[in-house]
Amino acid sequence: MAIGVWISLIAYFALMLGIGFYAMRASTSTSEGYILGGRSLSAPVAALSAGASDMSGWLLMGLPGAMFVSGFGSAWIGIGLFVGAFANWILVAPRLREQTVHYGNAITIPQFLSHRFPTRAIPLRTVSAIVIVIFFAVYTASGLVAGGKLFESAFSGTIDIGGMSDYSAGIVITLGIVLAYSVVGGFLAVSMTDFVQGCIMMLALVIMPLVVLFGEGGGGFSQASEILNETDPALLSWTEGLTLLGWLSAVTWGLGYFGQPHIIVRFMAIRNLKDVPAARNIGMSWMFISLVGAGSMAMLGRAYAIRNGMDVEDPETIFIILAELLFHPLITGFLYAALLAAIMSTISSQLLVASSSLTEDFYRLFLRKEASEKEAVTIGRLSVVVVGLVAATIAANPDSQVLGLVSNAWAGFGAAFGPLIILSLMWPRTNGAGAIAGMVVGALTVIIWISLGWNAQFMGGPGIYEIMPGFAASFIAIMLVSSMTADAGEYQHIER
Repeated sequence: MAIGVWISLIAYFALMLGIGFYAMRASTSTSEGYILGGRSLSAPVAALSAGASDMSGWLLMGLPGAMFVSGFGSAWIGIGLFVGAFANWILVAPRLREQTVHYGNAITIPQFLSHRFPTRAIPLRTVSAIVIVIFFAVYTASGLVAGGKLFESAFSGTIDIGGMSDYSAGIVITLGIVLAYSVVGGFLAVSMTDFVQGCIMMLALVIMPLVVLFGEGGGGFSQASEILNETDPALLSWTEGLTLLGWLSAVTWGLGYFGQPHIIVRFMAIRNLKDVPAARNIGMSWMFISLVGAGSMAMLGRAYAIRNGMDVEDPETIFIILAELLFHPLITGFLYAALLAAIMSTISSQLLVASSSLTEDFYRLFLRKEASEKEAVTIGRLSVVVVGLVAATIAANPDSQVLGLVSNAWAGFGAAFGPLIILSLMWPRTNGAGAIAGMVVGALTVIIWISLGWNAQFMGGPGIYEIMPGFAASFIAIMLVSSMTADAGEYQHIER
């Protein structure tokens, strides 16, 4: 491995750790500071932090891998996500920022739900915390799989950690760096590193397609289009071979946004309501550029591979392959850092949200109600490590697919929390009984759907993405149970 690659990577690691130690001095003296950064995020930091923690290795590996294989038909996932993210900023962001403060200054999603529905506070807080910890263990594992694949593909034979495989060494290094700055600096460190990582990711996704297209071995737009059309005309079609259920399964990924704790917690941390529109505009611009860049890289990378006789065994590693082939080692190291940024920004956010639930919604709720702020911060740090180790165990299988793990966890959160967050913020009649019913029904529907294999094949046809039945079942359960049970007067009108 060229020394230039290591120079770029070491500089990136040092920057992340430096931010972590800065944040430790700025915002880790209290539980609210460690878990929510004192609700002090500026619009740009909140926007890119939400985007970077959302996209993960999926943006540079999962989506490009899917489009590399099947073409523009897989881009509907990105379109659905873009629409869902925009709706999330419009419907959820301002209301959640306002209501989490109004309902007892809640600093976690389970805590907000318990304050919003006090008649079912304990069971609701407990169930929601269990869902968060379980699904985030799987979600975090997907990021570690991406990190393992990066090191296995890019650093083969150059790293020796106790006789581990390159894949396992990648998991250890990725998790180790993330734990270092997350444990030390808490939410502020995670958000600030997300901002930097988001900038790196977007820059990489602008540079890569341009070099693939116009650099040596590229050939320009016309030649790339001609090569793809000769290989398989369906690659350039948005609809060929795509059934209605297949299209719905792709675009309904956007429904998941409403229930992703690691994303919507950024809305809670924005410093004031006036910053929400600016954050939305910044975040959606970043997302548009990044999605277009990822899709362009996949399609142009496929044309480049065919033109130059390359055999790409794992399509999810096309970004890594092109980074190594086309760039100076210093730039290659920067591009690897971009991929690590995508991975680490999401892992750190997920670990912190899971640890905050373990601390606030288990430890302080059941074990040590009188725990001091210092003790709570310590438990939060330990919880980050525990969840990280569990995720590493799940990620140990090198044959795991990033997109598959992400899709399962994304659907679980989207179905369990999405309808509940929307209705708790926007429908005053929602009550505690309906909230519990919706959360349980949504999560169980997703788990059962996956267990029966209906996400892969349904009634002899293509599979249906589990978020569709899960989200619908949860929404219906909340409305039915809330309508059929007594209104406990839990909703509090906010004067403006």
